[in-house]
Order: sequence, then C-alpha cells, then structure tokens
Amino acid sequence: MKLYYFVFLVIVSCASHQTNGVQKETVNTLLDNWHKAAAEANFNNYFDVMSSESIFIGTDANENWNKKEFQAFAKPYFDKGKAWNFTAIERNIYFSSDGKTAWFDELLNTQMKICRGSGVVIQENGQWKVKHYVLSMTVPNDNVDEVVKIKSIIEDKILSVKQ
Repeated sequence: MKLYYFVFLVIVSCASHQTNGVQKETVNTLLDNWHKAAAEANFNNYFDVMSSESIFIGTDANENWNKKEFQAFAKPYFDKGKAWNFTAIERNIYFSSDGKTAWFDELLNTQMKICRGSGVVIQENGQWKVKHYVLSMTVPNDNVDEVVKIKSIIEDKILSVKQ
C-alpha cells in the first residue's frame, strides 16, 4: 500500500510540475509579447493584455495610472509609431497555490539602460492578463548619492505637497 501511495505522490507531483512549467512558459510568452507590442507600437495588442482594472506604475513619482489613464498617456507615443522597447534579460515567475495568479520580477534592457519590472498577472476568462505592473530604473549603489542630488529638486516639491 505504501508503494502505491508513493507512486501516486510522484505522479501528482510530476503532473503539477508539468502544469506549472506550461503555465510559466505561457506567462513568460505573454510578457515577452506585451513588451514586443510596445516596441512595435501596437496599441491594441499592448493594452488588450492588460486587465480592465490594471495599474501601471512608471519610473516617475507621479506615474500611477489605471488602464484608461495609462492609455491616454501612452496613445501619442503609439500613434507616432514609437513607444518603448523593453527586452527581458532575466525573469522570475511565481504562482499562487490555485495557479490562477502569478507574480514576477524581471530585469529589462531598455532605452533607459537596465530597468526592473515587477507585476501580477491573473487569469480572466481563461486568459492571462496583466493586473499590476511596476517599472523602476536601477541605480548602482555607488551612484545613489549622485542620483539623489539630481532628483531632489523635483521630488522635494512632491514631498512637500504630499506631507
């Protein structure tokens, strides 16, 4: 009986691992295609990947948009035929126990050099959708003081209003 139980656990574990692998590849492809749609300035393909209630947080302290706000911001860039070009150079994807939510972090090669993206994707009607995305510029630790000096003029104003 113990042998059968052991074999059952191995089969379930392998099936779960295969499902997780397929899901991981699906989410990975979704994110690659999402970034590609921006690089190709394909407005519909880019925004169709986003959930209707999605949030996009950009690199500027004032960039915290819902989908409609982000579409309004991005449309002029897409209309000019040049949005942004992000290519993942590293990505980690993790899944909830029910497999319907995934979160990820990625290092990106961009026009701003290396950036970090992180987000949440969910299954809606059998399709994965970007629900939340955060884009951050990376700053080498040795250069933090220089960067703080550059951004202090602008961000001190924001801090004085927000406090």
